[in-house]
Amino acid sequence: MNYKIQGAFKKGRTTIIVASILWLLLAVVFIMPWTCGCYQNELLGRFEMDAFMNVFVKTVTDPIRGFGAIFGHNLFFNYLKNLFGFTLFYVIIVAIGIIRMMPKHRYDDIEHGSSDWSEGGEQYQVLSKKEGIILAENNYLPLDKRGNVNVLVVGRFWFW
Repeated sequence: MNYKIQGAFKKGRTTIIVASILWLLLAVVFIMPWTCGCYQNELLGRFEMDAFMNVFVKTVTDPIRGFGAIFGHNLFFNYLKNLFGFTLFYVIIVAIGIIRMMPKHRYDDIEHGSSDWSEGGEQYQVLSKKEGIILAENNYLPLDKRGNVNVLVVGRFWFW
């Protein structure tokens, strides 16, 4: 299971960094104006879309004014509550993305037919490192091997 988590983080490192930056941006540009707009409707005693959007747009265009309103009207705990709900939703979405990036099995990103499947020179129990029929870089099929030495060559030979 550990290789799945490592593979997901290795494969999606840049995606996770972008998701973190996006979370920070949305926390300032979306959650803070949302909190200020909800507070405006609390003061009115009913929900008015015009008042909400007016405050929302003003705080999106001027975030310093929005943070001033949050600290000036003691809305910090309301902001934290909204931020916690948004963060919980965002973490669930990012976790689903990471789970989908997990490799299905150990050999997902290994080229078929390469020697990447072996570790520590295991392939040299069968193959030779220096001479014979070329299979890959530093992998040769020895000619003096007993048993089946049939080779399937996939590719094209150029003669001219």
